[in-house]
Amino acid sequence: MKKYFAALIIALLPGLTFAAAALEYPLDKVEIDLTDKAGMQDGARTFANYCMGCHSAQFQRYERVANDLGIPHEIMLDNLVFNDAKIGEHMKIGMKPEDAKVWFGAAPPDLTLVARVRGTDWLYTYLRTFYDDPSRPLGANNKVFPNVGMPNVLVALQGRQYIGCKQVQVLEEGKKQFDPLTGTPITHEACDQLAIEPKSGALSEEEFDTKIKNLVTFLAYSANPVKLESQRVGAYVLLYLAFFFVFAYLLKREYWKDVH
Repeated sequence: MKKYFAALIIALLPGLTFAAAALEYPLDKVEIDLTDKAGMQDGARTFANYCMGCHSAQFQRYERVANDLGIPHEIMLDNLVFNDAKIGEHMKIGMKPEDAKVWFGAAPPDLTLVARVRGTDWLYTYLRTFYDDPSRPLGANNKVFPNVGMPNVLVALQGRQYIGCKQVQVLEEGKKQFDPLTGTPITHEACDQLAIEPKSGALSEEEFDTKIKNLVTFLAYSANPVKLESQRVGAYVLLYLAFFFVFAYLLKREYWKDVH
């Protein structure tokens, strides 16, 4: 029994270590709307253009995405499929795992279920916290996933982000602090903050955040394409059970009314 528990602890240590590391950087909240087809179309376009060079979504089909998001098949094939794949095929890439391992140190993971595994808040924060780091082999690092082996593929949209110093408002128990005499905010200089080099990206900060939100929404949809349908069917099932309960109760009362 002791050996069993020891083996279990050893097996869980990597996951516990990762969880502790992930909690070191606060995650930003993102509101995901799986009914926003326009947003998910934009997210699918971003995924195809910036992610599918290395990452596949091999459990998802082009046809399913096109049908669910309201994209005509011809437009899907012309704008979101960059190989000779047919509309009914899975969203795979041509990169061989053995080549990827040589180039990046490890094969880039498939992203079909990444939103389930990591969570949408983690993805949203991760994709927005890449920064320049000349010490890394690919020139980039990440606040959420330190020493990640992935280049900053979205740098052209976001701009060059770096670690810099800026004035940060002092908080006490989550509340902003103000000078009692002047009423001005109390700040201190923090030198571990992310800052973007002005005019180095194609999008503004707000536009980039929206772009990432749409991408994360698409990944959340890919992780569970039937979620909305399941919720709709679940609602009907609950209504049926409630309706059935009324008749079952009336029938029970009729059978037991003469029992004393």
